[in-house]
Amino acid sequence: MKKRTMKFLYSIAAALFLLLTAALPAEAAQNWMQVYTHVEQMVNKGVEQYNNGDLEGAKKTINDSYYGIYENDGLEKAIRTTISSKNANLTEYQYSELKKAIRDDKGKDAVRGEADKLLSMIKNDIETLDSKGAGGGRWTSFWPAFLIMLREGMEAILVLVAIMAYLAKSGNKKYLGTVYNYSIAAVAASFITAYIFSVILGKFTGGASREAIEGVTALIAVAVLLSVGFWMGGKAKADEWKKYIESMMKTTITTGKARALGLAAFLAVYREGAEVILFYQALFNGASGDIDMIWYGFGAGCAVLAVIFAVIRLGLFRIPLRPFFIVTSILMYLMAVSFAGGGISSLQEAQIVPQTVITASWFPNIDWLGLYPTYESVGLQLALLIAAGITLIVRGRKRA
Repeated sequence: MKKRTMKFLYSIAAALFLLLTAALPAEAAQNWMQVYTHVEQMVNKGVEQYNNGDLEGAKKTINDSYYGIYENDGLEKAIRTTISSKNANLTEYQYSELKKAIRDDKGKDAVRGEADKLLSMIKNDIETLDSKGAGGGRWTSFWPAFLIMLREGMEAILVLVAIMAYLAKSGNKKYLGTVYNYSIAAVAASFITAYIFSVILGKFTGGASREAIEGVTALIAVAVLLSVGFWMGGKAKADEWKKYIESMMKTTITTGKARALGLAAFLAVYREGAEVILFYQALFNGASGDIDMIWYGFGAGCAVLAVIFAVIRLGLFRIPLRPFFIVTSILMYLMAVSFAGGGISSLQEAQIVPQTVITASWFPNIDWLGLYPTYESVGLQLALLIAAGITLIVRGRKRA
């Protein structure tokens, strides 16, 4: 078991290393102010098109400035990892406000005002990026690389460990290989997706398509995680678990069930893997001679994740059955809530789902919880939490 686990961890790390190496841009990193100049030119072009009566052309140009430059050249990811997610989300919202002003034909002054506000926000963030890059030394490149691996990897690990622990406790260790294989395949699929949407489809079409893929994948993962969490929660009662074990003695877990668990592992790793690759592309785009520190951060992140994986896995394997199923079912529900917020956020970036921002300054913006200040994402998360609460109440009454 230990040898298989270590082999799995080595395979994941090696696959990520090779895929990251292949995915990284070969050209020299751009100065962030150069990126800003390109964004400014495109935004001003869009405003000029609007002033000339070409509303559709103006919206397309503004979209191109976001997906083709602001996002594709790594500025959005750099702001998210180096400054704050809130700044990146506010800029994204301002892009939406500019496009809304164009779409609703609010007039030249209104459109110019929204454009100037957007450019001012981006320029302020770039000045902050430059000041942090100049004052932080080589560690400025290390810490984002390390924290990205840690944050994105933890989400996938929590799902993987819960699935592996379930297979072991139900006497189906032979299906662990299925989970391992699906996870490794997800790393490859993550790279292929990132490569297709950032290279093959080109600068000006890949961004929205990639966000749509990420959003749909996250929502599919929500459905899978909820079904697995609901099923595990139903096994928390001792006599229900006993009946299940007795049935397991007569027939092992079906191939379909194993594939469903493998799919849950695949989706968890796939979504986070694509995020890791795209974040690292942004880091390398903005690096200024500290490439080695990014790789050190990557290696340190992998090492810490391996330790966390082993500790959590060992802990879940040793706890009694009832707490195990309670903990894992809660974990699945929480991950589903997190993925739901992230999925809606991605679909909003792709302009598939409307975006209504919560303007209260106190409202948090927490990436790893999938908590974003929009009514649509928070509404879905609250609905899932309410549904989970109702489920617990109903189950409690049945057992009473």
